[in-house]
Amino acid sequence: MSRLPRRLRHGEEATLVEHLGELRTRLIIALAALAVGFAVAYAFHGHLLEWLNRPLPDRLQKPVTFSPIEPFATSVLVSLWAALLLALPVIFWQLWSFLAPAFEEHRQRSIALMVAFATVLGLGGVAFGYFVVLPPAIHFLTSYDSPHYTILIRARDYYKFATFVLLGVGLAFEVPVFVLALVRLRILTAAKLRGTWRVGVFLMTVIGVLLPGVDPVTTLLSVIPLVLLYVLSIGLATFLEPRWRR
Repeated sequence: MSRLPRRLRHGEEATLVEHLGELRTRLIIALAALAVGFAVAYAFHGHLLEWLNRPLPDRLQKPVTFSPIEPFATSVLVSLWAALLLALPVIFWQLWSFLAPAFEEHRQRSIALMVAFATVLGLGGVAFGYFVVLPPAIHFLTSYDSPHYTILIRARDYYKFATFVLLGVGLAFEVPVFVLALVRLRILTAAKLRGTWRVGVFLMTVIGVLLPGVDPVTTLLSVIPLVLLYVLSIGLATFLEPRWRR
């Protein structure tokens, strides 16, 4: 007999006890995935730290620590973030499997495609943040007024900053999903998006400026893909809205 929870069909009735039992099982599966992800991430945490250290200038290639416990605590924290990233597909699948019976079959397919699209955009945003935004931002910050400072990079603070940059850019890349969700809920229309595209471009510019890249080049590199993603969301809304109306 399978120990995995069975996903209910739309309209299928279940008792409160059955729902709570399913929820408990899916939480256990999600936590188990997180634990496995942490074990894998911690086994390779040295490679993760080297990967995060690559954007640092050569003279600051190895961050410093200021307490006996900081190396261990920092490595565990980095491994936890990596474990969450590894376990996200399983966590999202368990969450979706629990909520899916509340939606009709054709809506389930639409939402599943939207989640897949959001996942691809999020991973693309993290990659863009690592390869395009983070290196020039680190170079600018560690070179600013360098004749007046002895610059040391504390490991705990640097990894927090790098995580903030990657997550911020990854979330910013979810703009098309957010726009399409508003169109799907009929809060916005494709015609409204086309008519107010200048406002949308302005908002994307503001978001790009608010991202952690502080120098003009990095800010420009952040704004351009956001504007392109917004234009893409207008095109997708124009294509999908008539089908959603039907």
